[in-house]
Amino acid sequence: MKKHGVLNSHISKVLADLGHTDTIVIADVGLPVPPGVPKIDLAVKLGVPSFQDIVDMISEDMVIEKVIVAEELETDNKVTSQYLNNKFKGIPIEAYSHEQFKQLTQQAKVIIRTGEAKPYANCILQAGVYFG
Repeated sequence: MKKHGVLNSHISKVLADLGHTDTIVIADVGLPVPPGVPKIDLAVKLGVPSFQDIVDMISEDMVIEKVIVAEELETDNKVTSQYLNNKFKGIPIEAYSHEQFKQLTQQAKVIIRTGEAKPYANCILQAGVYFG
């Protein structure tokens, strides 16, 4: 049995299989999942688990070289926007329209659905490389 890190076997496998520039999506409860993109649904009820809980967990176990968000996040969900800016200091954060963001999710290896019920609480995390 695993003792540390991500215990969810589906998420753990996805993270172990990522290559440089592969992407995963951490999504709120409402983000549509494009056909063909696997979904790991963690939502239990509205707000559980939170977007922040899952981003914190994933970022402990994944090398992240870039973060992508919807432009609308900055104006429509300032708390989450500030959280991401603080969490990923020193890592580029790119913003696209929500429609463009949804197009980018089509290339993701997986969408991890949280129970978050706040607007635009979604991000795409791009994998970097770890050389030890």
